[in-house]
Amino acid sequence: MGFEGGYNSPLVQVGLIGLVCFCCPGMFNALSGMGGGGQVDPTASNNASTALYTTFAIFGILGGGIYNILGPRLTLLSACSTYVLYAGSFLYYNHHKHQAFAITAGAILGVGAGLLWAGQGAIMTSYPPPNRKGTYISIFWSIFNMGGVIGGLIPFALNYHRSEAASVNDATYIGFMVFMSAGTLLSLAILPPSKVVRDDGTRCTNIQYSNVSTEVVEIARLFMNWKMLLIVPAAWSSNFFYTYQFNNVNGVMFNLRTRGLNNVFYWGAQMLGSIGIGYIMDFSFKSRRTRGFFGIGLVAAVSTAIWAGGLANQLGYSRNHKPDKLDFKDSGADFAGPFVLYFGFGLLDAMFQSTVYWVIGALANDSETLSRYVGFYKGVQSAGAAVAWQVDTHNVSFLTQLILNWVLTTVSYPLLVVLVLLAVKNEGEEKEITKGMEVTPASVKEVA
Repeated sequence: MGFEGGYNSPLVQVGLIGLVCFCCPGMFNALSGMGGGGQVDPTASNNASTALYTTFAIFGILGGGIYNILGPRLTLLSACSTYVLYAGSFLYYNHHKHQAFAITAGAILGVGAGLLWAGQGAIMTSYPPPNRKGTYISIFWSIFNMGGVIGGLIPFALNYHRSEAASVNDATYIGFMVFMSAGTLLSLAILPPSKVVRDDGTRCTNIQYSNVSTEVVEIARLFMNWKMLLIVPAAWSSNFFYTYQFNNVNGVMFNLRTRGLNNVFYWGAQMLGSIGIGYIMDFSFKSRRTRGFFGIGLVAAVSTAIWAGGLANQLGYSRNHKPDKLDFKDSGADFAGPFVLYFGFGLLDAMFQSTVYWVIGALANDSETLSRYVGFYKGVQSAGAAVAWQVDTHNVSFLTQLILNWVLTTVSYPLLVVLVLLAVKNEGEEKEITKGMEVTPASVKEVA
Protein backbone atom coordinates (compact mmCIF):
# COMPACT_ATOMS: atom_id res chain seq x y z
CA MET A 1 0.00 0.00 0.00
CA GLY A 2 1.42 3.34 -0.99
CA PHE A 3 1.31 6.65 0.82
CA GLU A 4 -1.19 9.25 -0.27
CA GLY A 5 -0.17 12.87 -0.19
CA GLY A 6 -3.25 15.12 -0.03
CA TYR A 7 -3.67 17.57 2.82
CA ASN A 8 -6.47 15.42 4.26
CA SER A 9 -4.38 12.24 4.01
CA PRO A 10 -3.18 10.31 7.06
CA LEU A 11 0.46 10.78 6.03
CA VAL A 12 0.26 14.58 5.95
CA GLN A 13 -1.78 14.79 9.16
CA VAL A 14 0.53 12.44 11.07
CA GLY A 15 3.47 14.48 9.73
CA LEU A 16 1.86 17.68 10.97
CA ILE A 17 1.22 16.33 14.48
CA GLY A 18 4.84 15.16 14.39
CA LEU A 19 5.96 18.72 13.68
CA VAL A 20 3.75 20.08 16.47
CA CYS A 21 5.35 17.61 18.88
CA PHE A 22 8.79 18.43 17.43
CA CYS A 23 8.27 22.02 18.57
CA CYS A 24 6.54 21.47 21.92
CA PRO A 25 7.21 18.19 23.76
CA GLY A 26 10.35 17.68 21.64
CA MET A 27 11.84 20.87 23.05
CA PHE A 28 10.48 20.03 26.50
CA ASN A 29 12.33 16.71 26.31
CA ALA A 30 15.55 18.52 25.45
CA LEU A 31 14.99 20.85 28.42
CA SER A 32 14.33 17.96 30.81
CA GLY A 33 17.12 15.84 29.39
CA MET A 34 19.76 18.31 30.53
CA GLY A 35 19.05 17.21 34.11
CA GLY A 36 17.43 19.60 36.57
CA GLY A 37 15.82 21.59 33.75
CA GLY A 38 19.24 23.12 33.04
CA GLN A 39 19.71 24.26 36.64
CA VAL A 40 22.61 23.37 38.92
CA ASP A 41 20.18 22.41 41.71
CA PRO A 42 17.53 19.97 40.38
CA THR A 43 15.07 20.58 43.25
CA ALA A 44 12.91 23.15 41.43
CA SER A 45 12.80 20.99 38.30
CA ASN A 46 11.94 17.85 40.29
CA ASN A 47 9.09 19.59 42.11
CA ALA A 48 7.80 21.20 38.89
CA SER A 49 7.93 17.80 37.20
CA THR A 50 5.99 16.22 40.06
CA ALA A 51 3.27 18.87 39.72
CA LEU A 52 3.35 18.40 35.94
CA TYR A 53 2.90 14.65 35.97
CA THR A 54 0.29 14.73 38.74
CA THR A 55 -2.07 16.88 36.67
CA PHE A 56 -0.94 15.03 33.52
CA ALA A 57 -2.12 11.78 35.11
CA ILE A 58 -5.61 13.22 35.56
CA PHE A 59 -5.90 15.05 32.26
CA GLY A 60 -4.21 12.28 30.33
CA ILE A 61 -7.14 10.05 31.24
CA LEU A 62 -9.68 12.84 30.64
CA GLY A 63 -7.85 14.07 27.54
CA GLY A 64 -9.34 11.55 25.15
CA GLY A 65 -12.86 12.60 26.09
CA ILE A 66 -12.01 16.30 25.89
CA TYR A 67 -10.43 15.76 22.48
CA ASN A 68 -13.54 13.97 21.24
CA ILE A 69 -15.72 16.90 22.37
CA LEU A 70 -13.56 19.88 21.30
CA GLY A 71 -11.83 18.40 18.25
CA PRO A 72 -8.13 18.65 17.43
CA ARG A 73 -7.62 22.35 16.72
CA LEU A 74 -9.01 23.86 19.91
CA THR A 75 -7.61 21.03 22.03
CA LEU A 76 -4.10 21.22 20.58
CA LEU A 77 -3.92 25.03 20.44
CA SER A 78 -4.70 25.38 24.14
CA ALA A 79 -2.44 22.45 25.02
CA CYS A 80 0.64 23.69 23.14
CA SER A 81 0.52 27.15 24.71
CA THR A 82 1.22 25.62 28.13
CA TYR A 83 4.65 24.47 26.94
CA VAL A 84 5.67 28.09 26.25
CA LEU A 85 4.65 29.07 29.78
CA TYR A 86 6.70 26.25 31.29
CA ALA A 87 9.92 27.20 29.49
CA GLY A 88 9.27 30.82 30.47
CA SER A 89 9.05 29.82 34.14
CA PHE A 90 12.65 28.58 34.05
CA LEU A 91 13.75 31.78 32.37
CA TYR A 92 12.18 33.53 35.37
CA TYR A 93 13.83 31.08 37.77
CA ASN A 94 17.24 31.89 36.28
CA HIS A 95 16.91 35.37 37.78
CA HIS A 96 14.74 35.02 40.89
CA LYS A 97 15.23 31.43 42.16
CA HIS A 98 11.59 31.20 43.29
CA GLN A 99 10.11 27.74 42.78
CA ALA A 100 6.44 28.76 42.90
CA PHE A 101 6.19 29.93 39.28
CA ALA A 102 7.96 26.83 37.95
CA ILE A 103 5.77 24.50 40.02
CA THR A 104 2.57 26.30 38.95
CA ALA A 105 3.66 26.29 35.32
CA GLY A 106 4.43 22.58 35.66
CA ALA A 107 0.93 21.88 36.94
CA ILE A 108 -0.60 23.87 34.05
CA LEU A 109 1.65 22.08 31.56
CA GLY A 110 0.37 18.77 32.94
CA VAL A 111 -3.14 19.77 31.86
CA GLY A 112 -1.92 20.80 28.42
CA ALA A 113 0.26 17.73 27.97
CA GLY A 114 -2.65 15.46 28.85
CA LEU A 115 -4.74 17.04 26.11
CA LEU A 116 -1.90 17.10 23.57
CA TRP A 117 -0.86 13.50 23.97
CA ALA A 118 -4.41 12.14 23.97
CA GLY A 119 -5.01 13.98 20.70
CA GLN A 120 -1.63 12.96 19.29
CA GLY A 121 -2.22 9.34 20.20
CA ALA A 122 -5.63 9.31 18.54
CA ILE A 123 -4.19 10.80 15.36
CA MET A 124 -1.15 8.52 15.26
CA THR A 125 -3.03 5.29 15.92
CA SER A 126 -6.36 5.84 14.14
CA TYR A 127 -5.49 7.82 10.99
CA PRO A 128 -3.13 5.28 9.31
CA PRO A 129 -4.31 2.20 7.39
CA PRO A 130 -4.59 -0.77 9.79
CA ASN A 131 -1.65 -2.65 8.26
CA ARG A 132 0.73 0.35 8.33
CA LYS A 133 0.32 1.61 11.89
CA GLY A 134 3.89 0.67 12.84
CA THR A 135 5.24 2.65 9.90
CA TYR A 136 3.20 5.74 10.74
CA ILE A 137 4.15 5.49 14.42
CA SER A 138 7.83 5.46 13.38
CA ILE A 139 7.28 8.45 11.07
CA PHE A 140 5.72 10.41 13.91
CA TRP A 141 8.34 9.32 16.44
CA SER A 142 11.19 10.29 14.11
CA ILE A 143 9.82 13.79 13.44
CA PHE A 144 8.95 14.32 17.10
CA ASN A 145 12.36 13.23 18.36
CA MET A 146 14.16 15.41 15.85
CA GLY A 147 12.88 18.14 18.17
CA GLY A 148 14.93 16.59 20.96
CA VAL A 149 17.96 16.45 18.64
CA ILE A 150 17.67 20.12 17.64
CA GLY A 151 16.72 20.99 21.21
CA GLY A 152 19.87 19.28 22.46
CA LEU A 153 21.99 21.40 20.13
CA ILE A 154 20.57 24.62 21.63
CA PRO A 155 22.07 24.21 25.13
CA PHE A 156 25.19 22.57 23.66
CA ALA A 157 25.94 25.56 21.42
CA LEU A 158 24.80 28.33 23.76
CA ASN A 159 26.55 26.95 26.86
CA TYR A 160 29.69 25.52 25.28
CA HIS A 161 32.09 27.69 27.30
CA ARG A 162 30.06 28.06 30.50
CA SER A 163 31.40 26.60 33.72
CA GLU A 164 29.88 23.51 35.33
CA ALA A 165 28.80 25.60 38.32
CA ALA A 166 26.45 27.67 36.14
CA SER A 167 22.90 27.02 35.03
CA VAL A 168 22.10 27.35 31.33
CA ASN A 169 21.81 30.90 30.02
CA ASP A 170 18.66 32.92 29.21
CA ALA A 171 19.10 32.42 25.46
CA THR A 172 18.65 28.67 25.90
CA TYR A 173 15.19 29.07 27.43
CA ILE A 174 14.25 31.77 24.90
CA GLY A 175 15.25 29.44 22.07
CA PHE A 176 12.96 26.75 23.46
CA MET A 177 10.10 29.25 23.77
CA VAL A 178 10.43 30.31 20.12
CA PHE A 179 10.08 26.72 18.90
CA MET A 180 7.18 26.04 21.28
CA SER A 181 5.34 29.13 20.06
CA ALA A 182 5.74 27.97 16.45
CA GLY A 183 4.30 24.57 17.38
CA THR A 184 1.31 26.23 19.02
CA LEU A 185 0.45 28.03 15.78
CA LEU A 186 1.08 24.93 13.67
CA SER A 187 -1.51 22.98 15.65
CA LEU A 188 -4.21 24.92 13.79
CA ALA A 189 -3.32 22.93 10.65
CA ILE A 190 -4.57 19.62 12.10
CA LEU A 191 -7.85 18.36 10.57
CA PRO A 192 -10.63 16.64 12.55
CA PRO A 193 -10.73 12.85 12.06
CA SER A 194 -14.01 12.96 10.12
CA LYS A 195 -12.22 14.88 7.34
CA VAL A 196 -9.23 12.54 7.01
CA VAL A 197 -9.55 9.95 4.23
CA ARG A 198 -7.23 7.00 3.61
CA ASP A 199 -6.22 6.01 0.09
CA ASP A 200 -8.52 2.97 0.23
CA GLY A 201 -11.52 5.25 0.71
CA THR A 202 -12.08 4.67 4.44
CA ARG A 203 -12.45 7.42 7.00
CA CYS A 204 -10.75 7.47 10.38
CA THR A 205 -14.16 7.76 12.01
CA ASN A 206 -17.79 7.94 11.00
CA ILE A 207 -18.84 9.88 14.13
CA GLN A 208 -18.95 13.65 13.78
CA TYR A 209 -18.98 14.70 17.44
CA SER A 210 -19.24 13.51 21.03
CA ASN A 211 -20.68 14.90 24.27
CA VAL A 212 -19.75 15.14 27.92
CA SER A 213 -22.05 12.41 29.25
CA THR A 214 -20.88 9.90 26.65
CA GLU A 215 -17.23 10.58 27.40
CA VAL A 216 -17.68 10.38 31.18
CA VAL A 217 -19.27 6.94 30.84
CA GLU A 218 -16.70 5.67 28.34
CA ILE A 219 -13.72 6.93 30.37
CA ALA A 220 -15.10 5.32 33.54
CA ARG A 221 -15.39 2.01 31.68
CA LEU A 222 -11.66 2.10 30.89
CA PHE A 223 -10.86 1.23 34.51
CA MET A 224 -12.81 -2.02 34.15
CA ASN A 225 -11.49 -2.81 30.67
CA TRP A 226 -9.20 -5.85 30.92
CA LYS A 227 -7.23 -4.70 27.89
CA MET A 228 -6.33 -1.44 29.60
CA LEU A 229 -5.47 -3.21 32.86
CA LEU A 230 -2.90 -5.32 30.99
CA ILE A 231 -1.37 -2.08 29.66
CA VAL A 232 -0.91 -0.57 33.16
CA PRO A 233 2.63 -1.89 33.96
CA ALA A 234 3.95 -0.81 30.54
CA ALA A 235 2.27 2.58 30.91
CA TRP A 236 3.56 3.13 34.46
CA SER A 237 7.14 2.25 33.57
CA SER A 238 7.35 4.10 30.23
CA ASN A 239 8.17 7.52 31.73
CA PHE A 240 9.31 6.27 35.15
CA PHE A 241 12.85 5.73 33.86
CA TYR A 242 13.31 9.30 32.60
CA THR A 243 14.10 10.61 36.08
CA TYR A 244 16.91 8.12 36.56
CA GLN A 245 18.31 8.55 33.05
CA PHE A 246 18.17 12.36 32.91
CA ASN A 247 19.11 13.29 36.49
CA ASN A 248 21.23 10.39 37.68
CA VAL A 249 23.07 9.33 34.54
CA ASN A 250 23.25 12.38 32.25
CA GLY A 251 22.96 14.96 35.04
CA VAL A 252 25.42 13.29 37.44
CA MET A 253 28.04 11.85 35.10
CA PHE A 254 28.56 14.61 32.49
CA ASN A 255 29.37 18.31 32.50
CA LEU A 256 27.05 21.01 31.19
CA ARG A 257 28.03 21.14 27.52
CA THR A 258 28.36 17.35 27.26
CA ARG A 259 24.83 16.85 28.61
CA GLY A 260 23.51 18.89 25.69
CA LEU A 261 25.57 16.84 23.22
CA ASN A 262 24.42 13.58 24.83
CA ASN A 263 20.81 14.58 24.32
CA VAL A 264 21.40 15.10 20.61
CA PHE A 265 22.37 11.43 20.41
CA TYR A 266 19.75 10.26 22.95
CA TRP A 267 16.89 11.63 20.85
CA GLY A 268 18.66 10.63 17.64
CA ALA A 269 18.75 7.07 18.98
CA GLN A 270 15.00 7.34 19.48
CA MET A 271 14.58 7.99 15.77
CA LEU A 272 16.58 4.86 14.92
CA GLY A 273 14.71 2.77 17.47
CA SER A 274 11.27 3.83 16.26
CA ILE A 275 12.12 3.24 12.58
CA GLY A 276 13.51 -0.21 13.32
CA ILE A 277 10.63 -1.42 15.47
CA GLY A 278 8.08 0.19 13.12
CA TYR A 279 9.44 -1.87 10.23
CA ILE A 280 9.32 -5.07 12.29
CA MET A 281 5.74 -4.42 13.43
CA ASP A 282 4.51 -3.90 9.86
CA PHE A 283 6.68 -6.07 7.61
CA SER A 284 8.56 -8.82 9.49
CA PHE A 285 5.88 -11.55 9.26
CA LYS A 286 2.62 -12.02 7.38
CA SER A 287 0.57 -12.52 10.54
CA ARG A 288 0.01 -9.39 12.61
CA ARG A 289 -0.07 -11.40 15.85
CA THR A 290 3.27 -13.00 14.97
CA ARG A 291 4.75 -9.57 14.29
CA GLY A 292 3.49 -8.43 17.67
CA PHE A 293 5.00 -11.42 19.48
CA PHE A 294 8.34 -11.04 17.69
CA GLY A 295 8.49 -7.27 18.28
CA ILE A 296 7.74 -7.58 22.00
CA GLY A 297 10.31 -10.37 22.35
CA LEU A 298 12.97 -8.32 20.58
CA VAL A 299 12.33 -5.26 22.75
CA ALA A 300 12.47 -7.45 25.87
CA ALA A 301 15.88 -8.80 24.81
CA VAL A 302 17.26 -5.33 24.03
CA SER A 303 15.84 -4.04 27.32
CA THR A 304 17.56 -6.77 29.33
CA ALA A 305 20.91 -6.06 27.69
CA ILE A 306 20.72 -2.28 28.17
CA TRP A 307 19.58 -2.39 31.80
CA ALA A 308 22.33 -4.92 32.52
CA GLY A 309 24.79 -2.42 31.06
CA GLY A 310 23.19 0.25 33.22
CA LEU A 311 23.74 -1.91 36.32
CA ALA A 312 27.40 -2.40 35.46
CA ASN A 313 27.78 1.38 35.06
CA GLN A 314 25.83 2.18 38.24
CA LEU A 315 28.03 -0.02 40.42
CA GLY A 316 30.83 2.48 39.78
CA TYR A 317 29.23 5.40 41.63
CA SER A 318 26.44 6.31 44.04
CA ARG A 319 24.51 9.30 45.38
CA ASN A 320 27.09 9.68 48.18
CA HIS A 321 30.13 9.04 45.95
CA LYS A 322 29.48 10.84 42.68
CA PRO A 323 31.98 10.55 39.83
CA ASP A 324 34.06 13.33 38.35
CA LYS A 325 32.15 15.03 35.53
CA LEU A 326 32.94 13.61 32.11
CA ASP A 327 33.59 15.86 29.11
CA PHE A 328 33.29 14.69 25.52
CA LYS A 329 36.60 16.35 24.58
CA ASP A 330 38.76 15.80 27.64
CA SER A 331 37.69 12.49 29.20
CA GLY A 332 38.91 10.14 26.49
CA ALA A 333 38.02 6.46 26.86
CA ASP A 334 36.22 7.08 30.17
CA PHE A 335 33.54 8.97 28.24
CA ALA A 336 32.75 6.18 25.76
CA GLY A 337 31.02 3.62 28.00
CA PRO A 338 28.55 5.97 29.76
CA PHE A 339 27.87 7.74 26.45
CA VAL A 340 26.99 4.46 24.69
CA LEU A 341 24.77 3.51 27.64
CA TYR A 342 22.88 6.81 27.46
CA PHE A 343 22.48 6.33 23.69
CA GLY A 344 21.11 2.85 24.42
CA PHE A 345 18.59 4.26 26.87
CA GLY A 346 17.23 6.48 24.09
CA LEU A 347 17.08 3.57 21.66
CA LEU A 348 15.18 1.43 24.15
CA ASP A 349 12.71 4.18 25.04
CA ALA A 350 11.58 4.55 21.43
CA MET A 351 11.40 0.79 20.84
CA PHE A 352 9.43 0.28 24.05
CA GLN A 353 6.92 3.08 23.58
CA SER A 354 6.45 2.48 19.84
CA THR A 355 5.66 -1.15 20.59
CA VAL A 356 3.07 -0.19 23.21
CA TYR A 357 1.50 2.32 20.81
CA TRP A 358 1.38 -0.36 18.11
CA VAL A 359 -0.41 -2.74 20.47
CA ILE A 360 -2.91 -0.03 21.46
CA GLY A 361 -3.44 0.89 17.81
CA ALA A 362 -4.13 -2.76 16.98
CA LEU A 363 -6.99 -2.89 19.49
CA ALA A 364 -9.28 -0.60 17.45
CA ASN A 365 -9.37 1.61 14.38
CA ASP A 366 -11.74 4.48 15.20
CA SER A 367 -10.49 7.78 16.57
CA GLU A 368 -12.98 7.98 19.46
CA THR A 369 -11.98 4.67 21.01
CA LEU A 370 -8.26 5.12 20.47
CA SER A 371 -8.23 8.65 21.89
CA ARG A 372 -9.62 7.19 25.14
CA TYR A 373 -7.19 4.24 25.10
CA VAL A 374 -4.18 6.50 24.53
CA GLY A 375 -5.47 8.96 27.14
CA PHE A 376 -5.63 6.14 29.67
CA TYR A 377 -2.11 5.06 28.73
CA LYS A 378 -0.75 8.60 29.09
CA GLY A 379 -2.59 9.13 32.38
CA VAL A 380 -1.09 6.02 33.98
CA GLN A 381 2.28 6.85 32.41
CA SER A 382 2.22 10.29 33.98
CA ALA A 383 1.21 8.98 37.40
CA GLY A 384 4.30 6.80 37.27
CA ALA A 385 6.44 9.76 36.26
CA ALA A 386 5.08 11.90 39.12
CA VAL A 387 6.10 9.21 41.59
CA ALA A 388 9.53 8.81 39.94
CA TRP A 389 10.41 12.51 40.30
CA GLN A 390 9.54 12.40 44.01
CA VAL A 391 11.50 9.18 44.47
CA ASP A 392 14.56 11.11 43.27
CA THR A 393 13.72 14.20 45.31
CA HIS A 394 13.64 12.01 48.44
CA ASN A 395 17.18 10.84 47.68
CA VAL A 396 16.43 7.18 47.01
CA SER A 397 19.68 5.53 45.98
CA PHE A 398 20.61 5.44 42.31
CA LEU A 399 20.94 1.65 42.40
CA THR A 400 17.44 1.21 43.83
CA GLN A 401 16.02 3.46 41.13
CA LEU A 402 17.76 1.43 38.41
CA ILE A 403 16.44 -1.87 39.79
CA LEU A 404 12.90 -0.45 40.02
CA ASN A 405 13.04 0.62 36.38
CA TRP A 406 14.41 -2.72 35.23
CA VAL A 407 11.74 -4.70 37.11
CA LEU A 408 8.85 -2.50 35.97
CA THR A 409 9.75 -2.72 32.28
CA THR A 410 10.40 -6.47 32.49
CA VAL A 411 7.01 -7.21 34.08
CA SER A 412 5.22 -5.44 31.22
CA TYR A 413 6.44 -7.70 28.39
CA PRO A 414 4.53 -10.92 29.18
CA LEU A 415 1.36 -8.90 29.78
CA LEU A 416 1.71 -7.28 26.34
CA VAL A 417 2.13 -10.76 24.83
CA VAL A 418 -1.13 -11.86 26.49
CA LEU A 419 -2.86 -8.76 25.13
CA VAL A 420 -1.68 -9.48 21.58
CA LEU A 421 -2.71 -13.12 21.93
CA LEU A 422 -6.23 -12.38 23.14
CA ALA A 423 -7.16 -9.03 21.60
CA VAL A 424 -5.21 -8.34 18.39
CA LYS A 425 -6.82 -9.48 15.14
CA ASN A 426 -4.93 -10.50 12.02
CA GLU A 427 -5.46 -8.58 8.79
CA GLY A 428 -8.06 -11.01 7.44
CA GLU A 429 -10.24 -10.44 10.49
CA GLU A 430 -9.61 -6.68 10.31
CA LYS A 431 -11.94 -6.20 7.35
CA GLU A 432 -14.97 -6.63 9.57
CA ILE A 433 -13.78 -3.77 11.79
CA THR A 434 -13.42 -1.26 8.98
CA LYS A 435 -16.57 -2.36 7.17
CA GLY A 436 -19.06 0.46 6.93
CA MET A 437 -16.50 3.26 7.18
CA GLU A 438 -16.16 3.80 3.43
CA VAL A 439 -16.71 7.21 1.89
CA THR A 440 -17.98 8.19 -1.52
CA PRO A 441 -15.82 10.04 -4.08
CA ALA A 442 -18.06 13.07 -3.64
CA SER A 443 -17.46 13.24 0.08
CA VAL A 444 -13.71 12.92 -0.50
CA LYS A 445 -13.81 16.00 -2.72
CA GLU A 446 -15.65 17.95 -0.06
CA VAL A 447 -12.83 17.68 2.45
CA ALA A 448 -9.84 17.68 0.10
